[in-house]
Amino acid sequence: MTETESGAHPPHEQSAEISTRLNWLRAGVLGANDGIISTAGLVVGVAGATTSRTAILAAGVAGLLAGALSMAAGEYVSVSSQRDSEKAALDLERRELAESPAAELDELTELLAQRGLSEAVAREAAEQLTERDALRAHARVELGINPDELANPWHAALASLVAFTVGALLPLLAIVLPGASGRVPVTVVAVLVALTLCGVLSARLGGASAGRAVLRNVVGGALAMAVTYAVGTWLGGA
Repeated sequence: MTETESGAHPPHEQSAEISTRLNWLRAGVLGANDGIISTAGLVVGVAGATTSRTAILAAGVAGLLAGALSMAAGEYVSVSSQRDSEKAALDLERRELAESPAAELDELTELLAQRGLSEAVAREAAEQLTERDALRAHARVELGINPDELANPWHAALASLVAFTVGALLPLLAIVLPGASGRVPVTVVAVLVALTLCGVLSARLGGASAGRAVLRNVVGGALAMAVTYAVGTWLGGA
């Protein structure tokens, strides 16, 4: 009995599933990274202007909610547009298959041949794929779309909201829990450590150099906190 017959996914489908999961995980890490940097910059800036824990907490919570909802809304709009484009492409392909099946079979044969198959093998494969499910075959080979796994805007929005919130909670807690004298140093250290971890994770998920990713993260976060703290201190003194 083959893997497909036994209910297991074929290798190419397993690869696609793994790729999808990695993309979601990478998006989650980047969302958390955004939550850390933006909230850290906000609360450190407010801490530079005032020692009031209430004011800092209010600003941090407001920044967390605004950032998380903004991320969720932006992701929803973006993924909705992607989903609409995918559905439009599938509808067009469905019409073309109904109106000119022979031409579509020739097109599928040519696409398979471009992937390294001989003309005879490409033709046979195209015919078998068309008999099994013509739309699915064209969607995968021609459009690069899995009709059963179209992008879900609600999932993307929720994932962005959760990731940003988790990231934002770290600087928020780090700034409000310590005493006034230790707030900024504790927050800076906690944020830089968290950004280092996010940099390592994003680099490993993307197969890139961890050193560069960490450096970008740490320098960017440190610069954001330095600028907002300087501005907050100046405004507080003024």
